[in-house]
Amino acid sequence: MNVEFINPFISSLLNVLETMAQTKLQPGKPKKKGDEVAVGDVSGLIGMVGPQVKGSFSISFDESLALEIMQRMLGEKPSKINPEVTDMVGEITNMVTGGAKLELSSKGYDFDMATPIVVSGKQHTITHKVDGPKIILPFTSDAGKAHLEICFDKL
Repeated sequence: MNVEFINPFISSLLNVLETMAQTKLQPGKPKKKGDEVAVGDVSGLIGMVGPQVKGSFSISFDESLALEIMQRMLGEKPSKINPEVTDMVGEITNMVTGGAKLELSSKGYDFDMATPIVVSGKQHTITHKVDGPKIILPFTSDAGKAHLEICFDKL
């Protein structure tokens, strides 16, 4: 997969969480992902379609990290994942994709974004409806882990 296409999602994720939730993430080593089981407790997934490519992006958070981000962004910390937390994950997914879209459009890649869906629960699945390789990138923070997945058909 083209690193020129992945890097905007990484930089957008790092920027959104640092700006909106004062949370620094440390990226790990990317690898190919072979199954649909999410590595995390709550995930936002968004599809993207454009003239050159189509794909999807997801971000999964450990419950501990999602709850801490909620505390840092909104000043409230629920005891478990609830509808407000899933709404927040959907908004983060939207913001990260929007930031990546802006950067990619300056490189000639245009696409429309769907409305994100959010899935939660232990061992939930993420289905990328695109025929292409799935790349997963782990991130660590002081409050838990996050995993970014990207899947595009032509890259």
